[in-house]
Amino acid sequence: MEEEFDVQSSGGFFDFKGFLFRLLSFWWLFVISLAIAFSIAHYINVRKVPIYRETSMISIKDDQNQMFGGNTSLVFNWGGTTDKVQTSIIMLKSRTHAERVVQYLQYYINYQKQGKYTIEDVYGYTPFKLKLNDSFPQLYGKRITVVDQGDGSMRLTIPFNGGNAALFNYNTLKPSAIPAPATDFDQVFKLGDTIDTPFLKGQLIATDVYPTAGQEYFVSMGNFDGTAGRYRGMGVTQTPRGSSTLELSLVGTNKKRLIDYLNASVEVRTEEQLRQKNLFATKTIKYIDSSLKSSNVDLDKALNDLNSFQNKNSAITLSGGAEQISEELQAIDNEKDDLARQLVYYKQLEEYLRTRTDYTNVPAPSVTLISEGSITAGVSSIIQLALQRSNLAYTAKEGNPAFRDLDRRIDAEKAVLFENIRSSKSQINSQISSLNREIGQAERKLRQFPKEEQELAEIQRRFTISQEAYNLYTAKRSEAEIIKASNVSDILFIDKAKDVGRGPIGPNTQLNKVMAATFGIVIPLALVLIIFFLDTKVGTPEDVKKRSTIPVLGVIGKSKRSSGLVVRDYPRSAMAEAFRGLRSGLQFMYKKKGVVGAKTVLVTSSVSGEGKTFTSMNLASVFALSEKKTVLVGLDLRKPKIFDDFELENDKGVVNYLIGDATLDEVKQPSGIDHLDVILSGPIPPNPSELIISDAMGDFINKLKEEYDYIVFDTPPLGLVSDAFELMPYVDASLYMVRQGYTKKDMLGLVTDKYEKGQIKHVSFVLNYFQQKRKYGYGYGSGSGYGYGYGYGTYNNGYHEEERRGGLLGKLGRLIRGRK
Repeated sequence: MEEEFDVQSSGGFFDFKGFLFRLLSFWWLFVISLAIAFSIAHYINVRKVPIYRETSMISIKDDQNQMFGGNTSLVFNWGGTTDKVQTSIIMLKSRTHAERVVQYLQYYINYQKQGKYTIEDVYGYTPFKLKLNDSFPQLYGKRITVVDQGDGSMRLTIPFNGGNAALFNYNTLKPSAIPAPATDFDQVFKLGDTIDTPFLKGQLIATDVYPTAGQEYFVSMGNFDGTAGRYRGMGVTQTPRGSSTLELSLVGTNKKRLIDYLNASVEVRTEEQLRQKNLFATKTIKYIDSSLKSSNVDLDKALNDLNSFQNKNSAITLSGGAEQISEELQAIDNEKDDLARQLVYYKQLEEYLRTRTDYTNVPAPSVTLISEGSITAGVSSIIQLALQRSNLAYTAKEGNPAFRDLDRRIDAEKAVLFENIRSSKSQINSQISSLNREIGQAERKLRQFPKEEQELAEIQRRFTISQEAYNLYTAKRSEAEIIKASNVSDILFIDKAKDVGRGPIGPNTQLNKVMAATFGIVIPLALVLIIFFLDTKVGTPEDVKKRSTIPVLGVIGKSKRSSGLVVRDYPRSAMAEAFRGLRSGLQFMYKKKGVVGAKTVLVTSSVSGEGKTFTSMNLASVFALSEKKTVLVGLDLRKPKIFDDFELENDKGVVNYLIGDATLDEVKQPSGIDHLDVILSGPIPPNPSELIISDAMGDFINKLKEEYDYIVFDTPPLGLVSDAFELMPYVDASLYMVRQGYTKKDMLGLVTDKYEKGQIKHVSFVLNYFQQKRKYGYGYGSGSGYGYGYGYGTYNNGYHEEERRGGLLGKLGRLIRGRK
């Protein structure tokens, strides 16, 4: 059932169970990673400035002047509530509107102070407010330090060191510069005092914030365009959708700044909308004022002429017939004058529409008594479309299809209006011609009277015409003034922005915590996964089972003992018990195979450092403890090691016997352990492989079998030389040492291949240096700390030299385990 946990891939098998155990063994890494991640998240969260959202609500209504009714031509028709709402939405989000509000509130002035972690925006939370005189350039980009003196006065300090001081006129939006003072500016001002310097002009105004002696504030004048640009993000939404109710919202770090901007935004927009609503009345008053000036001159001249005539001819009066004819002429002249004014208006309007592109300065047609509805409607429609185009310029670029559509509609309205003007002019000219004939007839009748009466009638006629024109313009101006004064804006406050104690909407500290938890888990998980995949060394018995059909005979744990002969020195230890278990496994193998008499076992491994010599010594020791005559033979002729642990001299051994230089009795030595002899390898020969495969080796092993019950051979590593393979036919069992975290998995393939082909038999794996669950999740008792050197590194006191010296896995291992 173990295979259920394996995932096959192109590279072999993914050991899910092994990875899980490896993951659990690094629990401390997850704890450290999470602690660091949450510490970073906390560090970021406490330094983030709270973010607030404030709102206000307005209504856009269709408020007509009730004094004059909805059809008066002096009240501009915006096209209904829907158009007003859309226009207001566009305007409130426009750059021009933001600039007006910023200028109105002087939001380019920054008020700051040093907070616990960062510089804080303290607009509205200072005991003073700087009111700049926008008519003059002001100090730009320089930080002014304002220290509260606690007695209603403020100390202003500005650092100067000569050169030029940058100025900016926030009214004309023009930069300039002046020579800067050679030393710092330092002066105390009472609240309410006027500041009058070459670089700063304004007034310090007291606020309702209680002063704090010694508190330091920073004031500076910033970039106008940048400030206005930040407020273009004001939200404007219809609530509910499609209604005439708008919700204005703004997000920022300073509540009072948000509230003031929202309320001022509505005030500025209300004034602008009312100004546009009074557009006809305003332009009409301007037009009438210019006409009144001319009419007043004509009236004065006519009055002077009348007074002069009466002074010279006080006795002359109009007779009954002359007076009647004069009255008829005056009536005809008044009618003709009205038509003439209309004709002049039409000519001016036609010329204006043909030569201009700005159609917002046309006076109302009613000022010239034009009652033609098509003319009034046409002028109103053109102005409305022109204003829509102007508003669109705030949100769209030239070339936008909406511009072409508005231009097409304006041209269509102009074409209709030109046709109506042509028709109206033709009718007026016809009426004037008719009136001229009537005037001619009346003037011929008047010539029948005395010359003095004719002169008096002409003067009175001119005076009456001038007076009627003057009275007409005066009446129209009064009407326009009353309409303008009585008009109200179509924008109505429902809810003003107000601090009602709403908490911050940001920053999202929970998101930072979630991210910290995610990174705190993912990073060590990825690191463990990398280590797992890069780790090509045997970690668990399952690693061995998956890569070889050779059985695992036993497991020897890790020991912290400094001695290599743990069975001799610590016979009651868990390590000694592990070797007793290995001895039992071998005896079971011997019995199963029917081995009688002397029993032999060969101990080898892939490379040096896997504990074969350590295992050989202790396995021989545990056989001897069972009172069986045992011999430990050192057949590693290249790197002999046994003599060091048994404190023997390696001057004579197997090499001497094989070359005929000594007898068996001469090469064997007592080990210091009852029933155990040791035959060392002896001097290092120049041809160790030839000695191993010589006939003398067979004779040597046969003699050992005659004298001993158990024979343990310590042989060279298979991965380096083939000596162990040559010796396997002489032995009853072979133990192939596999060291946890050291033996590479691919090294198992060599011996497995020979085993599966039948070239070697009776071989078993022994997993050495196995650690309890701390690293791989398994535990079989204590383990070895013995070291063996054979050119591939050494392992002394549990520290592998290869891991200390280099290699990617070694570096990662040292990093994870904190080794130096």
